[in-house]
Amino acid sequence: MSLENLIKTVKSYSPSANTKKLEEVYDFAAKAHKGQKRDSGDAYIQHPLNVAQILAEMEMDLTTLCAAILHDVVEDTDVLITEIEAKFGAEVAMLVDGVTKLSKIDFQTREERQAENLRKMFLAMAKDFRVVLIKLADRMHNMNTLKYLPEDRQRRIAQETLDIYAPLAHRLGMWKIKWELEDLAFRYFDPTEYYRLVHMVAKKRREREGYLDGVMVTLNETLRGRGIEADIQGRPKHFYSIYNKMKRENKAFAEIFDLLGLRVIVSTVKDCYAVLGEIHNLWKPIPGRFKDYIAMPKSNMYQSLHTTVIGPNGEPLEIQIRTKEMHETAEFGMAAHWRYKEGAGAKDFEDKFSWLRHLLEWQRESGDPEEFLESLRIDLFMDEVFVFTP
Repeated sequence: MSLENLIKTVKSYSPSANTKKLEEVYDFAAKAHKGQKRDSGDAYIQHPLNVAQILAEMEMDLTTLCAAILHDVVEDTDVLITEIEAKFGAEVAMLVDGVTKLSKIDFQTREERQAENLRKMFLAMAKDFRVVLIKLADRMHNMNTLKYLPEDRQRRIAQETLDIYAPLAHRLGMWKIKWELEDLAFRYFDPTEYYRLVHMVAKKRREREGYLDGVMVTLNETLRGRGIEADIQGRPKHFYSIYNKMKRENKAFAEIFDLLGLRVIVSTVKDCYAVLGEIHNLWKPIPGRFKDYIAMPKSNMYQSLHTTVIGPNGEPLEIQIRTKEMHETAEFGMAAHWRYKEGAGAKDFEDKFSWLRHLLEWQRESGDPEEFLESLRIDLFMDEVFVFTP
């Protein structure tokens, strides 16, 4: 990973960005971390650079990227937060300080650690959402380099990722981050089961991909005939998701048919419903498996139509239908909405964090870490319930 790659990514979504500031921040961080190595043997500066790259791929603002490059400077070097503020401004310093405070946790029990970790993240997020984005990107890169740590630390960090970071990404609607974190954690938490599943999935996917290609051709031809332009994609199910489904439904791997599904991306909401109609004309829908998250979005902003049909080979086929904007939100959740926070979208963005204010109120009322964790699990893993009033 290089600074040049990062700048290239930034320029791809923000051609007028002042990347000179990124260069200055990088030079400062590289000097501060000089001589430090990661457990992999890489120069330490590679870690914050990779964290910034993950955020750049979410198209985050320059201030967030600067803070990402500097996020370990205060914790791991002699640099003071006042120096960062003087050199790079109060906003960058505030984000770096927020990330630094999230790292300073030392409690006796796992419950105390989890409760305090989550409490600090929620407090930081209530102040500035980007602090938690940096922390999630930090965890993502750390998980990608976990193989260099001793096995006991691998398992502890993997468990913490499944307990805290993946559910948090889920609650923020950041599905791409959630799935990657879960699969990475699964690999280290239960490596035997993980690699057994990887082998079985690879074998079955090869069998399914030819079938799915035929389905995509049929659907594409049908939609073109109706004048609907669509991007039709195969959608692989993630390993941890398959593992949980087998446990939850007490099924053997051979009984899991939805390893590959379809995603249809179109331009307008009207087209979403038109595509749904064409799909149901082509293949018989399974009763009770249709969900309209466009009319009733999830609390984390997720929107899509979900349907399951009996495909050409007589097996269930899961299909998601959404617009391009909905797809961006589904991939990156509230991060995708950050650029709309200023101006007209500010109130709507802040309203999405009402659940966070309630959690912080509960935390203040509860001195028991186990009780607080239980309230968090209810909220982070909650099912959606919709109530219709007269």
